[in-house]
Amino acid sequence: MIKQYRTLLWLIFILPNVALADTPKTIAFAQDDMANDFRKAQVNEVKAAVAKHHNLRFIASNAKGKTALLIYQIDRFIQQQVDLIIVGTNDAKAVVPVVTKAYQSGIPVIILDRGIESENYTSFINSDNVKIGQLGAEYIAKKLNYQGQVLLMEGLQTADVTHLRSEGFLKEMAKYPKIKVIKRTGNYLRRDAIIAMEGVLKDGIKVDAVFSESDSMLSGVRSALQRFDKDPSNLITVGCDYTSEAQTAIRNDTQTASVLFPLGGDKSVEFALKILAGESVPKHYFIPVKIVDKTNVNSVKPIF
Repeated sequence: MIKQYRTLLWLIFILPNVALADTPKTIAFAQDDMANDFRKAQVNEVKAAVAKHHNLRFIASNAKGKTALLIYQIDRFIQQQVDLIIVGTNDAKAVVPVVTKAYQSGIPVIILDRGIESENYTSFINSDNVKIGQLGAEYIAKKLNYQGQVLLMEGLQTADVTHLRSEGFLKEMAKYPKIKVIKRTGNYLRRDAIIAMEGVLKDGIKVDAVFSESDSMLSGVRSALQRFDKDPSNLITVGCDYTSEAQTAIRNDTQTASVLFPLGGDKSVEFALKILAGESVPKHYFIPVKIVDKTNVNSVKPIF
């Protein structure tokens, strides 16, 4: 017994990594707003991926759409000395100082989906949002035979993804002089999109198509249309994300298409494992996107 005890002490002293190898590493996810279906699903995907590894621990925070609270929560993770932080922001500028603080203190930071106006992070994982807007515009323009009025339902105005998707959409639509685009803001939330669309309908504005920068907002658009006794199937409607709700709507002809936009949670954990193991990862990684409509709706798996 004494001999075994001495051997254990020797292993701890001479080979400290043996004793520490199984010490759990903590991955923290500072998320913008889990009232947003997509944001909540991102957290759940990361949580599920982390759970597959016995040496990882997962914690998350919900800023409820409040930038000041998001900054505070990231700062708390820094104080807790977590091993890696994933950030889903709602403001490309405001979070830069606290993200920089984490990064410069030696805590790896993965920026997921929405970018920040800084390069003080370990890796940025997203999809090509300009391409997402372009794909939506190309699809709608063709369906409209290149003429008509289109509603662009935008997300949060402080989020870079909103500006990039709108940029791609508007640049493509500018090629078609017989198509007019009007804009409204739904903040990536169903309820806000309902309010915005009801305003359009109350004002008697006729639209032939809708491009929504999220499927959640497009669900809100459908709800508003139905409240005004208007059939969503009479419009060309394209969303982003490709959720289970969107899949059902496409099957039922109440939504025309969706641009598949993966959550990125699995890829975040894949990168986190490499980072924590001392391996290098890309500074910027693009997740592929594509259109899902009636032609492939049954063969493409929704993101959640």
